[in-house]
Amino acid sequence: MKPNQSGFTPPDRRPQTNSLILSWFERYADYGTYGLLAGTVLCLAALFTNPVPDPSFPWFTVPAEFRLSYAQPRIEHWPVTYTLGIWLWVFCLPSMFLRGYRRYGSVAGTDPSVWLTALPVTFMLGVTTYCRFFWPKLHPASWNAPSYTFVCWGYCSSYVPLWSNLAYAVALFGVGTVVLAYRRSKWVKHALATFGVLALPLGIPVLYEAYRRHAIGGESR
Repeated sequence: MKPNQSGFTPPDRRPQTNSLILSWFERYADYGTYGLLAGTVLCLAALFTNPVPDPSFPWFTVPAEFRLSYAQPRIEHWPVTYTLGIWLWVFCLPSMFLRGYRRYGSVAGTDPSVWLTALPVTFMLGVTTYCRFFWPKLHPASWNAPSYTFVCWGYCSSYVPLWSNLAYAVALFGVGTVVLAYRRSKWVKHALATFGVLALPLGIPVLYEAYRRHAIGGESR
């Protein structure tokens, strides 16, 4: 089975339904880059309206002579454009794993599980650890706290350790899923789909891998 022009492996079952699903992943991978660029611009715009856009990082500022006289209103702790920019990053960053797989996966001969599962799992472990132990927390906790998974949002919006423990549990489940993928277990599709849902939106590439394996009959490539 050969990849299509976009680099994704075309499915060979239920062509109409699978084509729609594949098309969604393709568009997400394509437009995610623009979302990241827009998010970056929006975050940087807050530098020129508010002295300290993110109180967690007071060093992230510019001299007063470069700022406009207008100050943006804040949504909880963060200016409006900064909030929009960070959330764009949250929902668009997972597309980079899909783009990496599409652009470099076949060239490097890397197993798809590396790009689509192992890297998101590693990222989740890193972000969960950072948020739990190193992130300069703001008070009071805010519902608007950006988080790369919904379970992480439970912790970042409340600082209740139970949510962070659950995030670690999901990440460790992801580690087990990677092991199943490399061993080509018959349960891997179910594990991938489960982890992908639990880790949304970061789990979007994992859901694609679950779909891809289902479409080609469970093969790893």
